[in-house]
Amino acid sequence: MGPDGHSCFGRSAAIAVMRFGRRLSLLASLAPAFALSVARAQETPPRPVRVCAGGDLTLGTNLDPKWAVMAARRLRAELGLSAEPDSLVAPLRPLFADAEIVLVNVETAIGQGAFTPKCTKHSRDCFAFRGDPSVAPAVRSLGDSSAVVIGNVANNHARDAGNDGVDSTIKYLTRARVLVTGDDTLATPIILSDGTTIGVLGFYTSTETPDARDLGAVRRHVARAVEMYGAVIVTAHIGAEGATAQRTRDSTELFLSSRIDRGNPVAFANAALDAGAVLVIGHGPHVLRAVEWRRDRLVLYSLGNLATYGPFNLLEPMKRGVVACVDLSGLRVVGAELRPTVQIAAGIVRPDPSRRATHLVDSLSVLDFPATGARVGADGELRRPQPR
Repeated sequence: MGPDGHSCFGRSAAIAVMRFGRRLSLLASLAPAFALSVARAQETPPRPVRVCAGGDLTLGTNLDPKWAVMAARRLRAELGLSAEPDSLVAPLRPLFADAEIVLVNVETAIGQGAFTPKCTKHSRDCFAFRGDPSVAPAVRSLGDSSAVVIGNVANNHARDAGNDGVDSTIKYLTRARVLVTGDDTLATPIILSDGTTIGVLGFYTSTETPDARDLGAVRRHVARAVEMYGAVIVTAHIGAEGATAQRTRDSTELFLSSRIDRGNPVAFANAALDAGAVLVIGHGPHVLRAVEWRRDRLVLYSLGNLATYGPFNLLEPMKRGVVACVDLSGLRVVGAELRPTVQIAAGIVRPDPSRRATHLVDSLSVLDFPATGARVGADGELRRPQPR
């Protein structure tokens, strides 16, 4: 997510009705599988399901042709690498190889052709990204053929090509067999091959998406999802950005000189957990943040950047990220680990042998949540804090 705040486009009623109709059709088609899932859950203890999540993912932009040409040439000349989305995500695939569910924040519009510009020549701190249609199958390729891949579009770049750009993004992701969350207030259901059911619900700090700042609505949306699916994962694009935004506090975070309200991450997590969510995953600050155990549930306040091939600041600590793999058993987190990454250039991600990212998360967790902050083992395991 770039430092640009959020846009002011409104959705038409026709688009909202169309999407709601599509979602109802999907729910109807999944009803038999959901009934099977409930029956099996009553018979035997739930088996663990591995969810691997990454943070912000941007794979180039066709809204700035000059930047795209220069960046691709530099990548080829300096590193001998291709700027094609499939090539950019190739080093990430081993980090998601054992995931049954892959969840990422799709920090871009996807499409081609005419668009409604977000940024004008008078805009300040405005960045817009729209990847080529080839971005969608690259996102899908993060998981293997048996995995479910889901992308969150509740963020401040999904509308970088206007409202039509949101529809285009959803179209290309769906065509590539990537499920989408965050485009409305209904959770996206995931039905695994054995009938295990998990709902995923995306939020962002904007009235154009499920709004992470409206805590009453957060509770209602999550509670409805829990009632429908049982286990629910909540993902949110929330919090201020940049090197000064590593700390997590129970207060509203403001961003840029215009003081954009980017929500209260702790209050948001409280609302989601109170409503029954088992896992809360944050992204958006472009830096890593603390991880907190809440008994048998987990909050990851920011996973940092996954891969950001665009005009992003990739100095320390923005170049560090993690893939978080969490094992869910029913309404409990039964295990979790962090897999550290480093961006050596824009969009060029490698596993980090120094494990700097996990050291950062360990330190931030102890600083910000002395009683509940996770401790990160040498192998990346997220351990519960020792009782005081």
